[in-house]
Amino acid sequence: MSTYKSDYYFDLPEYLIAQHPLPDRSASRLLCLDRNSGAVSHAQFTDLLELVRPNDLLVFNNTKVIPARMYGQKPTGGQLEILVERIVSSQQALVHMRSSRSPKPGSTVEIFSKDRSAVAGEASVLGREGALFLVEAQDEAITALIERCGHMPLPPYIERAEEQADLERYQTVYAKKEGAVAAPTAGLHFTPEILRALKDKGVEFSEVTLHVGAGTFQPVKEDDIRAHTMHAEWFEVSDEVVKLVEATKQRGGRVIAVGTTSVRSLESASLNGRLRSMQGDTEIFIYPGYEFKTVDALITNFHLPESTLVMLVSALANRESVLAAYDEAVQHEYRFFSYGDAMFIA
Repeated sequence: MSTYKSDYYFDLPEYLIAQHPLPDRSASRLLCLDRNSGAVSHAQFTDLLELVRPNDLLVFNNTKVIPARMYGQKPTGGQLEILVERIVSSQQALVHMRSSRSPKPGSTVEIFSKDRSAVAGEASVLGREGALFLVEAQDEAITALIERCGHMPLPPYIERAEEQADLERYQTVYAKKEGAVAAPTAGLHFTPEILRALKDKGVEFSEVTLHVGAGTFQPVKEDDIRAHTMHAEWFEVSDEVVKLVEATKQRGGRVIAVGTTSVRSLESASLNGRLRSMQGDTEIFIYPGYEFKTVDALITNFHLPESTLVMLVSALANRESVLAAYDEAVQHEYRFFSYGDAMFIA
């Protein structure tokens, strides 16, 4: 087991970082990795229909991305960028604020309209919780302010402005529960047609919720990854999910997580050794040496070098196999990150 951050590094040419989605959601490639042998094969995402089996269970994260990035100004006139991390009540949210100087608790900030041509709302700065600010929308629900003024929060490695297409494409087709500030990107490849075909084949579906926070893009700073502290994210695993997982295991099917957020939800609810219904915050950090209790296989995108997500994937397969597969993906010019291609690890 490697606990050094540098052991999860790989060279990634910048041109392989996908800046736009493909015209067709399901047109991505699919790199298949055998978690036991390390064998790699190349396919298309639509080939997933042949790779999953009747009686398998796909577990999706049904979180919905909110337009969490807003722009505004402080009472001094200084410009302000706001990124919502979490909605905590009907009028309040915890947010990141970027400006030349942080606004003071007790002050009121003005929020610009989407086109930034006018002031469209106000929020009071109530205080700080670590690196985050607690803000309260004035005279309206915080969700109404976000919906009216917010922009789709594209990841920092997508180096372009938000486009109209992102409102649809940076969202899964099965998104239901609002609260994420980053998409569960493994799900972006699924279309209604693929979902119907999987159902027709006898594949079971279930849904968990994990509201992905901006912390998902935070780098691991410590050389020894065991010293890394994960950001907290809210998740929910229902009784229905527990029953479907138990039935799948009993009939010899596989529990296939769609995305690392589904993995973290299922494994967070399995920490006592058996899956149970649960909701609340999770700070679970999965890296090699972790013993999976519920998840058998994973559909995921390609992740950043030295990230907690590469470490999670390396726990399900093994680090050497994962990095060898990533090297092969680079050689074959797979598209990386949120709008990129996918992997199937089984």
